[in-house]
Amino acid sequence: MTQSEKLVEELRDLDKKHFFHPTSPIQQQQDQGPAFVFTEGKGIYLHDITGKKVIDGMSSLWNVNIGHGHEELGKAAMEQMNKLAFSSSFATFSNEPAIRLAAKLAQISPGDLSATFFTSGGSEANDTAYKLARHYWLLKGQPVRKKIISRTKSYHGVSMGATSATGLKAFRDFTTSLAPDFLYVDHFSTESLRSLIEAEGPETIAAFIAEPVQGAGGVHVAPEHYFSEVRQICDDYGILFITDEVITGFGRTGKYFGMEHYGVAPDMMCFAKGVTSGYAQLGGVMISNKLHQEFIDLSVGTLLHGYTYSGHPMACAVALKNLEIIEKENFIENAEQRGKELKEGLEWIQNERNIIGKVKGLGLMCGIEIVKDKQTNEGFETPLSPSIVAEAAKQGLICRSVVLDGQDIVVFSPPLSITKEEITDLIRMLNEAIRIVETAAFQKLLPNT
Repeated sequence: MTQSEKLVEELRDLDKKHFFHPTSPIQQQQDQGPAFVFTEGKGIYLHDITGKKVIDGMSSLWNVNIGHGHEELGKAAMEQMNKLAFSSSFATFSNEPAIRLAAKLAQISPGDLSATFFTSGGSEANDTAYKLARHYWLLKGQPVRKKIISRTKSYHGVSMGATSATGLKAFRDFTTSLAPDFLYVDHFSTESLRSLIEAEGPETIAAFIAEPVQGAGGVHVAPEHYFSEVRQICDDYGILFITDEVITGFGRTGKYFGMEHYGVAPDMMCFAKGVTSGYAQLGGVMISNKLHQEFIDLSVGTLLHGYTYSGHPMACAVALKNLEIIEKENFIENAEQRGKELKEGLEWIQNERNIIGKVKGLGLMCGIEIVKDKQTNEGFETPLSPSIVAEAAKQGLICRSVVLDGQDIVVFSPPLSITKEEITDLIRMLNEAIRIVETAAFQKLLPNT
């Protein structure tokens, strides 16, 4: 055994013994070890310890927006760490990168979102939004306004509040005790939203939360007028409208933020992931100028909510450089154009293959539904998307399957830096993976002769 092979075996063994992986099949990891041990990333590509090179068709976790290996972000982190690696933001303490980033976010965000509460990631951002919404109504003298409405097929994170808001039932079933006062409505029905508000009593509803495009739930793009109707319903009943832009923010959909496609501004907005392109851990909640002023006018004493790393100087410095690169390299415009090409490529596969149903997406955020019968949309008894994802990895492409809530979907969100030629490579690899799985699936369906 070579030294390289010994290193691979050592890391696999250590991984199985000591690394308790998030959102992973536990038994599979114990039986097979890690699927990849990545050592390097450049652009849209990742390299693992065995030398295999793959297209990162998911931007890792929807978040490496500018692509891997940008040295400018490493330099920004180093320079800030050499000056001030960390300082607390409690007790009104502050630092320049956090101040500059909050101002930049106010400049680029939709509507009159003007003030940012920083967190370490998306789950914390969502939990913070629920707490701030409920605290807001306490300050307004309406303490019974505490219910949060979210949508089916939604994903808002895995902390206790975020799990409770998530519309994907499997995530809620993972724990034996959810946070109270979370309700769910059909993900595309404004009628069900209005009906639920009326049934519960508008005076009990604190906020409604929605992703502009549902990501982890299967890449579901809302109907054209859905969010304008949601905004009107929230206004009619005096309910706060929160958007979860954790995945859709910072260029992913071909605009800075997903809600810009609908011409609608929220009262609060959660963000994370693409704000640093995953190069540092950072998230936050933005609130409108109106809400910010009311917090100022109505608050007495200390705001008793915060995280150790809220406004982390190094993370904020990385975010500022990341946003500079997104704008300088025209990655938002590239996401719009490459997204069209990706969708066209997926539609070509849809015509070539028998098991591809609906193709959907917005910008560089796409999904394909796997069906046994295109006419009836009947699915396979055993979902095929996991097999397609596994075969795609063999071909050199990382993508992701969604089999929750009876779905069978393969989803994609490559870095915003992807080129037209790289889109072509992605489509070629995916088509071959689907061809192999499709052939095997229909051979099993044929009667014995």
